[in-house]
Amino acid sequence: MSVQQTLPTRGSLRLCRLAALLTGFGWLLSAVAQTPPSDFELTSYTGLFRAVVLQNDEALAQALESTTNIDQRDGNGRSALHVAAYRGNHAAMRKLVAAGADANALENDYYDILTIAAVANDLETLRLALQLGCKPGNVTSRYQGTALIAAAHLGHVEIVQALIDAGAPLDHVNNLNWTALIESIVLGDGGARHTATLKALVEAGADVNLPDGRGSTPLQLARNYGYRDMVRILQAAGAN
Repeated sequence: MSVQQTLPTRGSLRLCRLAALLTGFGWLLSAVAQTPPSDFELTSYTGLFRAVVLQNDEALAQALESTTNIDQRDGNGRSALHVAAYRGNHAAMRKLVAAGADANALENDYYDILTIAAVANDLETLRLALQLGCKPGNVTSRYQGTALIAAAHLGHVEIVQALIDAGAPLDHVNNLNWTALIESIVLGDGGARHTATLKALVEAGADVNLPDGRGSTPLQLARNYGYRDMVRILQAAGAN
């Protein structure tokens, strides 16, 4: 094996860092990612769920007329609205909410349609979720975070800005004791997307001195990881 092959990649370093940071939070490891409907589930759905997957207006209208529970759940606690969000079926999302579906419902991993769209970097679906009444302040995921924290973690800059514009809480602290600002650093890669994410949060008024659970401030964390552009942004904002 060559020296080059033995060197860790940036991606593997991020995974190692996350694993280290999650020491003592082993029960959370099974909830790292969302669980969209599998191919088996998609082909097995009936009724309202099948109509959503087929993107068939007539079938959806018939299913809505015959259903007795518009917020019925599949085996993973997803409603038809969750499935529509995962599939980007905007027409179904509108019709389901108009018929009384709960726009703020959480599935088994505690995701709402807004956080589903945020993780998928689906700006159009995210904007529709907001229009349909999904609240940007909802506490979502097993990390007790928000859609904004999820988007900041992934460096989805446009999503972050849309959530900021919608009034998402900037300084919510999840059960890892991280804010969106801190996640853009510790779960980012220091590159352009995560730096732009941090900049958007700072310009929106996020607290640049709110520390993590170990007492490390965003500036200290950015310095520790060698993220010079982030350090400059934080220093310019008066971070300590």
